[in-house]
Amino acid sequence: MLLNVSYNESEVKEKIEASVGKPFSLNDRWLMNGVGSPKLFISSTSTDIHNLLILDNNRNTCNIELRPNGIILRFRSLLETYALIIPYYKLNLYKGKAEEYSIYKDQQFVKVLVNTKDIQKFFSKLKAEKAKKQAPGIEDL
Repeated sequence: MLLNVSYNESEVKEKIEASVGKPFSLNDRWLMNGVGSPKLFISSTSTDIHNLLILDNNRNTCNIELRPNGIILRFRSLLETYALIIPYYKLNLYKGKAEEYSIYKDQQFVKVLVNTKDIQKFFSKLKAEKAKKQAPGIEDL
């Protein structure tokens, strides 16, 4: 779900927490060496996100926050902040070209450039968290 999170609204906060869980505690963040990504540069997006990003002339960037049951991908357009809420069971990650990751949720996607070791480490952490939360498959039974 794509939400405007610019304002402190309790309904929006409840939707996010119901979908991906409450934020990690400070102790958990410390043990995980952080739960946020470095600044990610967007190379392409789905139509609905693209329509928001073209409203201004700034460089399109985003960041990702890990939550217990999913991720929040945040980006800014004009003076508003938007969040793409993705539970782990709907998250699909693809490594495209040499320096690009694709983050999919149903029909919505964001492709980001991966040009530093810090970003690669974060995506490794993201894959590990997704694997921990994924339901067991037929091979695991």
